[in-house]
Amino acid sequence: MKTFVDIGPLFAVLSTRDHQVVYGRRGTGKTHALLYVTEQAKKIRDIAVYIDLRYIGSSGGIYGDANYSLAQRATRLLLDVLGSVHGELLEIALSLDLDLSRVGPALDKLAAAITELEVLGVTTRETENQSSSEATTGNSASVTFSKVPAASIGWNESEKKTEEQRTHYTEKGTLRYRVHFGSVSSALKNLVSIIKPAHLVIVLDEWSSLPLELQPYLADLIRRALFPVQGITVKIAAIEQRTLFKLGGGSDYTGIEVGADASADVDLDDYMVFDNNEARAVEFFQELVFKHYASELVDGKPEFDTSKKLIQAAFTQTNAFEDFVKSAEGVPRDAFNVLSLAAQRGMNDKISIPTIRVAARTWYQRDKEGAIKSNENAQALLHWIIDQVIAHRKARAFLLPVNSRHPIVDSLFDARLLHIIKKGLSGQEKAGVRYDAYKLDYGCYVDLLATKAAPLSLYGDSEDTASAVIVPTDDYRAIRRAILDLNTFEARVNKKALNNGMI
Repeated sequence: MKTFVDIGPLFAVLSTRDHQVVYGRRGTGKTHALLYVTEQAKKIRDIAVYIDLRYIGSSGGIYGDANYSLAQRATRLLLDVLGSVHGELLEIALSLDLDLSRVGPALDKLAAAITELEVLGVTTRETENQSSSEATTGNSASVTFSKVPAASIGWNESEKKTEEQRTHYTEKGTLRYRVHFGSVSSALKNLVSIIKPAHLVIVLDEWSSLPLELQPYLADLIRRALFPVQGITVKIAAIEQRTLFKLGGGSDYTGIEVGADASADVDLDDYMVFDNNEARAVEFFQELVFKHYASELVDGKPEFDTSKKLIQAAFTQTNAFEDFVKSAEGVPRDAFNVLSLAAQRGMNDKISIPTIRVAARTWYQRDKEGAIKSNENAQALLHWIIDQVIAHRKARAFLLPVNSRHPIVDSLFDARLLHIIKKGLSGQEKAGVRYDAYKLDYGCYVDLLATKAAPLSLYGDSEDTASAVIVPTDDYRAIRRAILDLNTFEARVNKKALNNGMI
């Protein structure tokens, strides 16, 4: 964990004892951050369990198999997750030399709670009667002549009777696993009471890799069985656009109510996107590059002992490094790919702005744009947004109403072609109407930066500067100019389909 960069209050927020959902797109460092949290928890003698939800279970794809009922799939998922937690706890108990005379029975109780079985079907009762009898009857008479005459008469009668009755039950049906939340919670309470004063931290990574329809059921198990136990903290890493924590409304719901049951005060995009906070983004990536450089040193003293000296030696000027940070769009994984391409292109020379821009364009075409090649609608929407925002408005960002969730927009966001830079913008002329601000990826306009077609500002307002993320709430005209009307795009698509005879 030598490469972890703590920027602002990030680690302080992540290390609280509150149950948390940590949001962030792929490649933003959710896994890295939470692994660092688990390592730090172990250093203070807490018990930390890390579960990668991509690798749980061995059910042969039952989670995504439509041939199984939703109840079967959800139950199997819950059991596999609990089984993984139990397995990790057992390994930790053995490695830390805990008192197995106490911890062992507690883990056995947890294992029993997650392996309960029941038969779903009918029960029949069968009764069998069996009886038999035996009787014997006889008589005899005899006379004996001797000196003294004698006579005898005998009578013999016997009867044997046997009766037997057998009753047995037959269960016919399907053997089914079940999860009893109360039993699981009770077993965990018992375990936590034994390991005190240590705290149990459970990290569930890659939540969004689970089938969307199953997520609320696993969330419900967590809320009912884990959240109520004092001494347990749960951290969940998820991609917001691929997450469904709750089904139903009001007080009768299934799953987790984010904000009430668990906080969602950590979104890694808020920390690292350049347009959210230029200084913080530059500082973060400067330290990130330096820590990776230092971690690769095996022996000897590093040539550069500070991040500032390293950046000065690697880049031609400060603006070149800032351009590199812009190209990353807050995603460390993309940053290192762009940096690798730039270093290969520059060879032994310092990295310049043109080199960064060529590398960024190459990475954009290779990875980001390539991710939507098979989605014709996503490509069409991206090109339409580029035309509307950059060509017509000379802008880099646009607004969409918060409640206008669009699946294609979500797919572009997930592919890191669009980036959210601000949520909940409002205009005074329309009370209660709020907007999310989206920014086009750096690769969408990098070729235009040295031309007359280059975007002039974030929202296309001549008074707007590159760092002005928040549209003034007292100037609704600025908001109105930046709003993108997706209905226009939908009408265009429908018209095209109609002309082609598709509808």
